[in-house]
Amino acid sequence: MSDTPPETPDFDSMTRDIADVPAVEVIVTVAVNLMSAAAVKLGLTEEGEKHKDLDEARKLVHALAGLLDASATEISSFHAAPLRDGLKSLQLAFREASIVPDEPGQGPGEKYTGPVFG
Repeated sequence: MSDTPPETPDFDSMTRDIADVPAVEVIVTVAVNLMSAAAVKLGLTEEGEKHKDLDEARKLVHALAGLLDASATEISSFHAAPLRDGLKSLQLAFREASIVPDEPGQGPGEKYTGPVFG
């Protein structure tokens, strides 16, 4: 075992790194992370039911919809279109996975997107 203390993060370097990242990239990265987490909580991954939690999925899908709604004018349609498609797929997957379906317009994120139908 070594007696040297663990390296401390170089916060100045980290700040410089994030300062170089365009806002669109940050928004898209956050959106993709929300989508991935929602897919896991919807049981859409290889391990399926092991991590399925519809309450958690609802929160993540709702947050994703809010982010996309708020940033729609800030990111180009080049970035927004596939994210909106992914959001709709997650909303449909949520609707299919729910034992008691939400009323149209009441599903996760539908406050921002309007009712989602298959």
